[in-house]
Amino acid sequence: MDKLLEILAENCPTVDFDVEKELITAKVIDSIDLVSIISDIEDAFDISIDMEEIEPENFDSVEAIWALIQKLQ
Repeated sequence: MDKLLEILAENCPTVDFDVEKELITAKVIDSIDLVSIISDIEDAFDISIDMEEIEPENFDSVEAIWALIQKLQ
């Protein structure tokens, strides 16, 4: 999970990912940030995130993103 936290911090350095649990629904990160995060995650973890998986519940928290990564690996 350290690599994921590193990716998130690089893309959104002002966001406290340990605290935020509604990254998408509360508009803490925007669509541009999300596209960058997804691209970096795909590269770092050698996975492909399909459009059907790009839903708020999969990206609202670090835990949700990590669960998606684990599912796709």
